Amino acid sequence: METVLETEECPVDPDSDDSVAGVNDLMYRLVHAVPQRLPGMIGSGAAMRQLSAMVRRVASSPATVLLTGETGTGKELVARALHDLSQRSSGPFIRVNCGALPESLLESELFGHARGAFTHAFQARTGRFEAAHGGTIFLDEINSCSPQLQVRLLRVLQEQEFERVGDTRTVRVNVRIVAATNSDLPAEVAGGRFREDLYYRLNVIPIYLPGLRERPEDIEELVNFFVWRCAEVWRLPKVSVDAEAMRLLQRYHWPGNIRELQNYIERAMTFVEHGQLTVDLLPSQVRGVPERRISRRWCDQPELICRELVTWKLEEIGGDSTDAWNHVMNVVERELIRQALRGSHGVQSRAARYLGINRNTLHKKISDYALESEAR
Repeated sequence: METVLETEECPVDPDSDDSVAGVNDLMYRLVHAVPQRLPGMIGSGAAMRQLSAMVRRVASSPATVLLTGETGTGKELVARALHDLSQRSSGPFIRVNCGALPESLLESELFGHARGAFTHAFQARTGRFEAAHGGTIFLDEINSCSPQLQVRLLRVLQEQEFERVGDTRTVRVNVRIVAATNSDLPAEVAGGRFREDLYYRLNVIPIYLPGLRERPEDIEELVNFFVWRCAEVWRLPKVSVDAEAMRLLQRYHWPGNIRELQNYIERAMTFVEHGQLTVDLLPSQVRGVPERRISRRWCDQPELICRELVTWKLEEIGGDSTDAWNHVMNVVERELIRQALRGSHGVQSRAARYLGINRNTLHKKISDYALESEAR
């Protein structure tokens, strides 16, 4: 079915050698399409049309919104669209990733603190809720908040007021709260890990974001967009996607959703030759090739396992590589992080403690390695 997008004319000649990265009319329309599409969102299938209609309908409401869905489905983009389409669009949009900060810092980050409230608090600091006054605050990974912090959030939701850490003066704010989670909050409530009253305060308008495998009709459009954007940013000539490569991308189940797709396209674009993204540039799991397994006969000799792994990866990249270190070490690091997350039931703070690394470092590596589906 042909998709017609109502947009302004593309200002560059798609066949001109002077056009940056060979920007063509189709890709310009993908980025600048207006009326039904949400700002920044790609996809015109039924699921995305339903999501767009829901967001546009509730954007003007001051009610709290709870975004649910798997990691990598675009919850921040939807939160931003809710803000941009609302009467608060001229006010600030403040994003807080509740899972990326230790509990000791998150409270101060959200509510601010008074001078001398704790060690090294040499001056008063405004929190994110105050910074969002007159606008919208987006609380990502809301399920990561501690029980103590959940009590404070409940008060803000109910009364739109709070006190800074270490202060007795009450601060009143006018903010719309959009929260997001990739966890099953009713299950968290049943397990005693999330307050029931806070859940109901957050879940005024629930919006579910479908995973990429639930909207396969959008994959080709997303692939073309990421290929175009890489070419534009990296100033590459035109790149097309091989038909078989596109078929495999559409067939893959995408546990990491759009973020995983973007990761794989950027990786492939790094090695693309002759203006075509081909099957051999896709990861083995997308191509359906079973991962090579190390022989069990060496399971009691870790140095031999290590030798086989390094030898295999070096053979894979060839002698002309200039990035052998990352090619080999990233394989080990990704698997170590994956197993640490599984052993910690996806709780990032526990996994970071187990690995002996900073939580922010772990959070970045989870994103780098598209391991969001393993994390909570």
